[in-house]
Amino acid sequence: MTPSYGGLALEIVVPVYNEEAVLERSITRLAEYLTNEMPSTWKITIADNASTDRTPVIAARLSGHIPNVEYRRLEVKGRGYALRDAWSTSDAKVLAYLDVDLSTDLAALPPLVAPLLSGHSDISIGTRLGQNSRVSRGPKREFISRSYNFLLRRTMQVRFSDAQCGFKAIRADVAKRLLPHVQDNCWFFDTELLIIAERSGLRIHEIPVDWVDDPDSSVDIRQTAVDDLKGVVRVAGSLVRGVIPVQAIYAELGRRPIVPLSRPSFFGQVLRFGLVGVASTLAFALLYLIMQGPFGSQEANFLALLLTAVGNTAANRRFTFGISGPEKLFTHQFQGFVVFLMAWILTSSSLVVLHSLHADAAPNVELLVLTAANVLATLMRFVLLRLWVFRTQGGRSLSRRALLAVGNPVR
Repeated sequence: MTPSYGGLALEIVVPVYNEEAVLERSITRLAEYLTNEMPSTWKITIADNASTDRTPVIAARLSGHIPNVEYRRLEVKGRGYALRDAWSTSDAKVLAYLDVDLSTDLAALPPLVAPLLSGHSDISIGTRLGQNSRVSRGPKREFISRSYNFLLRRTMQVRFSDAQCGFKAIRADVAKRLLPHVQDNCWFFDTELLIIAERSGLRIHEIPVDWVDDPDSSVDIRQTAVDDLKGVVRVAGSLVRGVIPVQAIYAELGRRPIVPLSRPSFFGQVLRFGLVGVASTLAFALLYLIMQGPFGSQEANFLALLLTAVGNTAANRRFTFGISGPEKLFTHQFQGFVVFLMAWILTSSSLVVLHSLHADAAPNVELLVLTAANVLATLMRFVLLRLWVFRTQGGRSLSRRALLAVGNPVR
């Protein structure tokens, strides 16, 4: 039976900037798919953010010839601007956006929007990093994407796996509540939206997608990654300062949180920390070997240690010391970063000593020395994490206080 929704059920926004080569083919294909496969009412909006080629002419012609296709022109460049402009004026129940190259298989569109139309979830995203996802792209993009999302999950304590896939949907009422707090208007826009949503207790639904890389994409991956990292730092600072009212959003839209785990015993902490330490050491060794060639030994040591330290802090916070929830999340990561710097000084000093004794030491010898130094740094981390970062205060664990804080979001 075909579901029925009052008014417009779905509006799909396709942000474009100088896309004359693919626009007509993609919009025609998308409209045909929706006509044949989408049971609810829909509309396609071509959101042109300051194109300077023939994109406006083609978009205007498509809106005049294909039913349920509209064209919006924005004289400011930026994907975030285009999405904000279109979503803010929409009267649809569910708002979505797709990249114009349609890299994501459209068969994932119905399951993307279904949990939002039913009210089960608040935001729905496609993930290229899921176990059942099928992705075709180069190793450089794959490495950058996985590294970025790893850092995002560990530093921001979020659970969604793929922040950058251009295949997302959101309930209109949720969008209207969140959009005023999203500052970025470029590529970091939807990542910032997701961070705020999860920190506010909203439900984010993920579906694995089939995705084929566009070889003609003009996106500067390196610069985008740098801008995204700057955005993460900015959002983290805003959350620490309380600029983003996540507790008020939680009180209005959020769902009941999962009760966090109790704090393990000292023996349990030692055992769990050892398991995390083994995993971190192996990850460090693998990352160092991968990055030592293109970056050099010192740079590779710093990057490998940074990546593993972020993951180590997050894993120990939740798994070793039984702390979950937003309370002191960013304080813990900052303190963990201080511990990371101390560990980096220890391991870097070991390289300096090695090179002073053997200037032409082989990479395998460097790795052996660094691994030994990393083991010592790991022991130091346990002492500092237990006695400083994740210490118990006043006879009550941070996990318990976090539960109380989340359970009573508005004082």
